[in-house]
Amino acid sequence: MPDDLDDDFVLDDTVAWSADEHGAPSDLDDQPTPPSDPASASTSAPIKKRKRREKEKERKAKKRKFTESVESIEQSIAAQPPHALSRYISSVQTKTFPKLSAIELGDFEIPEASIADTTSWTGPRTLDQLADFIIKVLPALHTRLSQKSRSTGAPTLLFVTGAALRVVDVTRALKTKKLRGEKGGEVAKLFAKHFKLSEHVAYLKRTKVGAAVGTPGRIGKLLNETDALAASALSHIILDVTFRDSKKRCLLDIPETRDEVFRGVLAGPKLLKAIREGKVQLVLF
Repeated sequence: MPDDLDDDFVLDDTVAWSADEHGAPSDLDDQPTPPSDPASASTSAPIKKRKRREKEKERKAKKRKFTESVESIEQSIAAQPPHALSRYISSVQTKTFPKLSAIELGDFEIPEASIADTTSWTGPRTLDQLADFIIKVLPALHTRLSQKSRSTGAPTLLFVTGAALRVVDVTRALKTKKLRGEKGGEVAKLFAKHFKLSEHVAYLKRTKVGAAVGTPGRIGKLLNETDALAASALSHIILDVTFRDSKKRCLLDIPETRDEVFRGVLAGPKLLKAIREGKVQLVLF
């Protein structure tokens, strides 16, 4: 079955770290090697092994430092205040709409007032912390998630992430009774892999969902090409920007998913008006 979104992206190579290949000069370098000296050969082998171990240790240290730096950057993006996030989102939007003028881009601008302030959250933005993040930072969303959904296919939360496996993990995290209580609606999984669009349409038309988690390609199609996914009860959209794949790229780094977020989801007629009117808040997690 063909997918609307390819979840197995071929991404750029990561940075390859290498240690300095030139070791410190040794007094032995200037001395001629005896033609055959078993004792000398037996002592030189351990020295070479030690040097190789030291170089490997140095390479690992550099890679670890790089990884820590990347993780710090990941946390800093989502943890910024709304005015900084507004600038960040605008800068990413220009990559999706490179031919539009500044005035034309203004038609798709996400107002600062519509971006949630999550600076009070100082913990990691990981799935094991997602429920606590919502409870502390987005109490109104927590309340709505714990209430019974009134209409089919009308979630209060859209959680947008980049790959099918990640959708499954996020769905599992949102299904906790800590968030939904006993009355909360279903949590829908929306991605193209293994599911036809018609299957999701049928599911949403018969199911009262409190939250919908999906890839931007599938969410965009359901919003703009069908009447199965409604925005009437929507209060929050969470963009999964902290999570990085094996190539250290997030939802908005990958051109395909970035364009689907800004063209198919945020710029869609159902959502853009609600966002600009302040009825829907954008959250970066």
